[in-house]
Amino acid sequence: MVAKTQGDKTRMVWLDCLRLLAGVSMVGLHASSDTSGQPFPEFETAERVGPVLFRAVVYTARTELFLIISLFLLTMSLDGRHRSYGATIKEQARRLLLPFAFWVVFFAFYRLVKAGHFGYEDAIWRQLGDPMQWVSFFALGSVQYHMHFLPTLFGLVLMYPLYRIAVDNPMFSFVVLLCLFTKREVDIWIWSNLRDMGGFEYLVRGVKLLTYAGYGIVAAGFYGMMKRGFTDRALRGMFFIALYLGAMMFMIKLVYSHKVILSGNWQYNYNPAYWADFLMPILLFAIFMGAKNANWPPMISKWAPYSFGIYLVHPIFLDVLELAFWPMGLSPSSYVALKTVGGIAASTVFVIVLSRIKLLAWTVGMGKFPRFLPVEKPTLGSNKGVS
Repeated sequence: MVAKTQGDKTRMVWLDCLRLLAGVSMVGLHASSDTSGQPFPEFETAERVGPVLFRAVVYTARTELFLIISLFLLTMSLDGRHRSYGATIKEQARRLLLPFAFWVVFFAFYRLVKAGHFGYEDAIWRQLGDPMQWVSFFALGSVQYHMHFLPTLFGLVLMYPLYRIAVDNPMFSFVVLLCLFTKREVDIWIWSNLRDMGGFEYLVRGVKLLTYAGYGIVAAGFYGMMKRGFTDRALRGMFFIALYLGAMMFMIKLVYSHKVILSGNWQYNYNPAYWADFLMPILLFAIFMGAKNANWPPMISKWAPYSFGIYLVHPIFLDVLELAFWPMGLSPSSYVALKTVGGIAASTVFVIVLSRIKLLAWTVGMGKFPRFLPVEKPTLGSNKGVS
């Protein structure tokens, strides 16, 4: 569906809904484990059921969904307003890397709050004094568990000419299956044989970027299909086929969840779950695109722009809520519910506040980067700025 907004501009509300879903789901995902990032192994098996099943649901909208949405919008933007490769990369660097740099510095020091509470403050201070750690913070986003997204997205943006081939040939989207197969097989070999090698984490990230290019091809393929237009029958077909396949993948996720509930550990060696996890973002995108002509509430488009900021800031509040709720000895389900609801609410309010502060709105993708130096205006008789 395309809805009218202020200024007579059109928006794809179905895509806005996906953006909002992706941002909120990440809060739920990161709130669904204990203080060590584990599935509550110290609790009884029955008490793990709620958090693990909740995670299975929210993990359908992984960060890969954000990647597909971002690269879909980039492809659409380039098709409507052509610019050179250099201009495109400069524009994307400004949009992505400036907020990223701000939050890298913020989280580098903010981690001391939680570290001081759990007794590993000295380790954080050692990291802050290590120049190579700072290189990793900026190059890999390793400063915080969610910050990998922006350097990964920017790395994928660098390969956008490859994706545009799929605009005219959407069938190339199936390349993503080979890309994901390559990622899994190469990752297994690297982790088994090169784990102690210097620069190991950079090698892993390089493989991730090259194979995640498949998501860029999928995004461009989706845009190519949308550009050609759909009949109502074709949209219904896309919706129901994607929904059916999504249900198949979710069944696999339920099998995986059962294994986690019984063991109290993440089951990384259960291969079918890999395919279910990494294909679900594609199927979700297809489901929502297939339903694009549905009667989506226009209000969604008002809230969608905050999703980027919610993703960036939510660990601030999850850490605070963790420190507040974990000592209470709550059941895992109550703990996860309180962290999720509190994290979403606090993050949303914080992003709204930042978006209304002119000097800080850019940090959550809601405003222009401020100019600290005045722009020189041409004087009468000057030819400056004249082409």
